[in-house]
This record gives sequence, structure tokens and C-alpha cells, in this order.
Amino acid sequence: MSKIPYNKLPVIYPDQLQQLKNRGLIVNNENKALHLLESISYYRLSGYWYPLLQDKKKHQFKPEANFDTAFSLYCFDRKLRQLVISELEKIEIGVRAKMIYVLSHQYGCFWFKDAHLFKDPVKHANTLGKIGEEYRRSDEEFINAFRNKYSDPLPPSWMIMEITSFGTLSILYKNLKPGREKRAIANYFGLADSVFETWLHSIVYLRNICAHHSRLWNRAMSIRPQIPQNPRKIWISNTNIRNSRTYFILCMIKFLLQTVNPKTGFSSKLKSLLKEYPNVDTRAMAFPYDWEKEALWE
Repeated sequence: MSKIPYNKLPVIYPDQLQQLKNRGLIVNNENKALHLLESISYYRLSGYWYPLLQDKKKHQFKPEANFDTAFSLYCFDRKLRQLVISELEKIEIGVRAKMIYVLSHQYGCFWFKDAHLFKDPVKHANTLGKIGEEYRRSDEEFINAFRNKYSDPLPPSWMIMEITSFGTLSILYKNLKPGREKRAIANYFGLADSVFETWLHSIVYLRNICAHHSRLWNRAMSIRPQIPQNPRKIWISNTNIRNSRTYFILCMIKFLLQTVNPKTGFSSKLKSLLKEYPNVDTRAMAFPYDWEKEALWE
């Protein structure tokens, strides 16, 4: 199929609203709808009225499809992202702490500079370059204090890893040569190292979704974490689930929280959020019908 140039013109807010009404979307409060189109944007909201379409090619809505329903999905998704990002922070800090501790005690405080510890020397050199850039950009007080006192080109791992992005940390772990230390880090979180590195990659991807306020609730994930075969902590018994959908990602978070925050209230917060928005179809998130009976979620 040959490509064509994009030639659609921007549309003013009242005409955007009229277009939605012409396509069958019920609008109970036009002033509110116009305000939301202006403050959120038509395109961002379109991801939430897409499930309400009956004919997706002609953009015709189902009977009884309502603007308020779409906005309710938007609000649910925003609160879900807020819940997820608050838990990812704890997981990221926990992973940093364990990597720093294990690798520093085995290989010294500058282990991240040792090319012999990594599988791909080119990838390691690129990663080290990114770490150096982050160091040069940083204006953290402890970084400035190090620069003023020491001649080393980079600080020890317990300093530099605090300003290194989690994406860079994930790449460092993946590029580590297989060995006792790599296994020890993964085992601490209850996983095999081959599984753990895919979970770290997924966390980076998920964090970017949340940071950019992108749609999460019914998203098909392009980064798919491995399903653990022999997890060392409580996991779901129903393994016939899709690792590309939101439910698996939420299970992954809950699994890791067993290590970094054993008394977490994540389960109760998630259940409360779903009760607050009963119109949300959890099947679109790949939730199995009996998910609350899983030991992981009790």
C-alpha cells in the first residue's frame, strides 16, 4: 500500500465537539466537554473513547456511548499510573541498593568501569559514556563535593549510581557476564537472572509510560517480560496469562514488592481503585475473573 502525505487541518474546539456528536457520542455537559478538549486535548482523550467505537474505521460510536464514560476511563488511567509510579520508585531504589552492595563488595567501588565484567565491550563503553554524561550534568551537592575533593574521573558506585538513570542501570545488569554475583542479585528478588533482566527492562519501559502520561490501563506492551518458571517467592498460580498486558505488569510489581516493601498496601489500593471505577473492563487489562483469589493479591 502506497503512503500518502498527511493533509488534515487543525480543528477548533467547538467543531471537535460537534464532530464527536455527529459520530454518535452523547455529550451531557457541553461546557465541561469543551473545557476538557481544551485542557487535555482531543487526541489524548481519543485513546479513551476508542473502546466506545462501534465502527473503528468510520469512527462511529456504539449506542449510548458517552463522553463522561471516556473521561472516567481517563481519570482511572491517571490514578493507575500514579499508583504504579509510586511503587516503581521503591523497586528501583531496592534494585540500585542491591546491585551496588553485591558488586562493590566483590569487585570494588569502581566495578562499573571494569570492562572484563561485561559481555559486550562496545555496549559497556557506550554505557560508561552515558554515566559520564550524567556525572557532568549533575549539580547534586554530594557530586560537587566529590569533584572538589577527589581527582578521580568518576565517583564510586554508591555515589554515581544515585544519579544514573534506571535505564542505564538496567543495561549494566543485562550486560554483566553470567556469574555468582549476577545470580545473587536476581535471587534476592526471587528470580533467575535471565528473567530478572527482562523485568528490569520492562520496568524502564513502564516508568517511561507513566512519566510521559501515556495510556496504560488497556495497553498492549511492546516490551514483554519473561514469565518466571520457578519463582522463589509467591507468584500467581494461573500462568495462562498474557505478559504483554497490564495485569501481568501489576503482578510483576506486586511480586517485587514482597522483597522491597513486604508490608505494602499495593493490593488494597489497586482493589479500591477498581471499585471506584466499576465501569472499567478489567478483561481489557487481561485480568482473569478469579484474580483476587490468588495468594499474591491477598
